[in-house]
Amino acid sequence: MKLSTSPFPPIADYAFLSNCHTGALVAPDGSIDWLCVPAFDSQSVFGNLLDRGAGSFRMGPYGINDPTARTYVPGTNVMTTTWHTPAGWVLVHDALTMGPRQGPDLVTPHTRPPADDDAEHVLVRTVECLEGSVEVELVCEPVFDYGRVPAQWSLVDDEGHAADAAGAGGATLRLSTDLSIGIEGGSARARHVLEKGERVFCALSWAAGLASPTDVEDATRRIDVTVAFWRKWLGRARIPDHSLRHPIERSALTIKGLTYMPTGATVAALTTSLPETPGGERNWDYRYTWMRDTTFTLQALHYLNLDWEADEFMQFVADLEPTEDGSLQIMYGIDGRRDLTESTRDELSGYEGARPVRLGNGAFDQRQNDVFGAVLDSILLHTRRSKHLPRRLWPLVQSQAAGAIASWREPDQGIWEARGAPQHYVSSKLMGWVALDRAAQLAGIRGDLESQESWAAVADEIREDVLAHGVSDRGVLRQHYNTDALDASTLLAGVFGFLPGSDERMKNTVRAISEELSENGFVLRYKTDETDDGLSGKEGTFLICSYWQVSALAIVGEMQQATDLMERLLRIASPLGLYAEEFEVDRARHLGNFPQAFSHLALIEAASRIILADLMEELSV
Repeated sequence: MKLSTSPFPPIADYAFLSNCHTGALVAPDGSIDWLCVPAFDSQSVFGNLLDRGAGSFRMGPYGINDPTARTYVPGTNVMTTTWHTPAGWVLVHDALTMGPRQGPDLVTPHTRPPADDDAEHVLVRTVECLEGSVEVELVCEPVFDYGRVPAQWSLVDDEGHAADAAGAGGATLRLSTDLSIGIEGGSARARHVLEKGERVFCALSWAAGLASPTDVEDATRRIDVTVAFWRKWLGRARIPDHSLRHPIERSALTIKGLTYMPTGATVAALTTSLPETPGGERNWDYRYTWMRDTTFTLQALHYLNLDWEADEFMQFVADLEPTEDGSLQIMYGIDGRRDLTESTRDELSGYEGARPVRLGNGAFDQRQNDVFGAVLDSILLHTRRSKHLPRRLWPLVQSQAAGAIASWREPDQGIWEARGAPQHYVSSKLMGWVALDRAAQLAGIRGDLESQESWAAVADEIREDVLAHGVSDRGVLRQHYNTDALDASTLLAGVFGFLPGSDERMKNTVRAISEELSENGFVLRYKTDETDDGLSGKEGTFLICSYWQVSALAIVGEMQQATDLMERLLRIASPLGLYAEEFEVDRARHLGNFPQAFSHLALIEAASRIILADLMEELSV
């Protein structure tokens, strides 16, 4: 329930729709406040999420803004909203539709082998009157290029049931509906009184030829096919019968929904510039693929038995263009592009005044030495699962191992992409160890004993260096070599096996983070007053760090604490089971880009450890 006077809905109150090419966010009042077409990182056509004049699209009961119930059709990314008005009840379905593939995709061409089903590049909405009579309104007001270019509308049929919105760069959207459309400036509008049993639809198309549903039966059929697509996909996943099954399912659907089907890449989040600090400057564009996400993505996909998606993602990584020294950038565009130059849109207000609104991400060319470990760990995970090391991946193993050897002694910006001075971050060093440890194992699988011995020796050298310089006098892993400050990224020492759960330094680190780097039990990345990250303002707690803490607690044998923290994290999920990047404890609200892949990936990893511990306990009884 929203009680504040802000015109912006709480971040966690948005529903997420996806067609695995792009995604939409639907506010509780039925307004689509975020949609970029045709791809996740394209320009927005509905941008009210970042400025209340940057475009929206509502279909729902006139004069009623608070729905009775909102839920996903179980096992899908299709939304239903139930509305009660003084005169009746209506049910709305919203979907970015999927359907059987009809030849090559001309809108967003594929570099991966096409699947049997693909995006139709259409947003479909249906309304059914369940009881009484309800006046329904449609208001479609796209503003192209992140709120810069209002739509120029024109009717395209004699009966007024279809209209085209022209925008920047020749972009055109087609609105079709069985209502009668009227054009008012930059808006297309329609109103109609529905009686019990009546149904109407509207659809917004950017498909080739602007193909659209022909009538309400066709629109309903498309939504039904989309429901079947998601349920069939989820049916392939291996999810144990456990109390954590349902949050794992929603996380799996979210990760799939953030996957760009044409290349196999996964975006870090659907959005740009949702603030990590309310009203502050910690606003970033997350519509790209981070290399450090590779290993967490592979862990989750293989755990869920989704090997096809895992292979698609690895093929995307194998296709990436390295930098001049053979290393991979920390992030790439979902089409594999390297240049993600950052700019700002200063004319946009930002979410609740959080500015600037950023497009692109200036961290793309930072030095972050943990990338080598993430890539090599993911290759080892995939190789073990597939029982095959593809020939095309071996040069990548060699180049990443070489990069780790060349860089591990150097300072960097760290896992959190700090914009302050480079430091010898412990998490970067331990990921350097991961890089050479995994490379050595891969060399053993390939039968290259010389490389195996050489890389294993460097891994041992890195480990000795970290334990000599990265541990404080009280036996706790430091943030970096020149401080005793804490950093949640050191929890990865347990997750990646750098230290066993029985090691006192690991136990001390987990305990210190629980007691000193947490707010009401939820974990911070670091304390902003102890870290030179080049920015001002306080952050919320980071959800991925809290889930890492669940995993770390399980690793050191504190299962009751792990379970207790997991339960607390599940209780703060959004009403639809989604997570942003951060959780502001004082106001009990989500912050940062949404939905956040990293949060859901960490949920799956933490849940798998609890499920495994429960299974082992059952077997021991």
